[in-house]
Amino acid sequence: MHGATILATLACFAGTHGSTQLVTVQAPPGATAGVVALWTRDGRCWRRVAGPWRARLGRAGLSAHKREGDGATPTGTYRLGGTVYGIAPDPGLRLRYHRLVCGDWWDEDPRSAAYNTFRHVRCGTPPPFGGGSEALWRISPQYRYFAVIEYNAAPVVPGRGSAIFLHVAVGSTAGCVSLPEPILLRLLRRLRPSAHPLIRLGTT
Repeated sequence: MHGATILATLACFAGTHGSTQLVTVQAPPGATAGVVALWTRDGRCWRRVAGPWRARLGRAGLSAHKREGDGATPTGTYRLGGTVYGIAPDPGLRLRYHRLVCGDWWDEDPRSAAYNTFRHVRCGTPPPFGGGSEALWRISPQYRYFAVIEYNAAPVVPGRGSAIFLHVAVGSTAGCVSLPEPILLRLLRRLRPSAHPLIRLGTT
């Protein structure tokens, strides 16, 4: 796999204080596929403990100027949400798990006060938000399991992009990062709440 053989086993990453687990996503500019690895803190730097694995990215590649609907995966370092979601049963994670049910949505309407958040509405009731909002429980296999990449969160900027997830792979994405299901589960099972895991996306 191109890039996998040159990925270091020990590295230092700025802006990662307070975390002891780090997921990295690396891809050349404009590429729609990249390399994912899991690292743990080793003193002041990081040691690679799993991966590298090939991942699919947004159809527009990586971008430092992500906007809603542009098909790009945002660069930067972000928290991984404390709750993993999925259509399938809990696969035995250390992180909290929410099994999706009818009425579980992700609000992707930039005009909504709850833009870029998980929302539940009564099953069969149209949601009070529009845009490209996703009926999460209907989207398979992508959302059999997914973790939230906390991009554009706290504070949320309308139109800057929403629903950036680490999910099951089915080809290029609309801006998410995706891995084959067995590899995604291998990664998710290793994440610990006490480690405050981060994800770092970039070209280097």
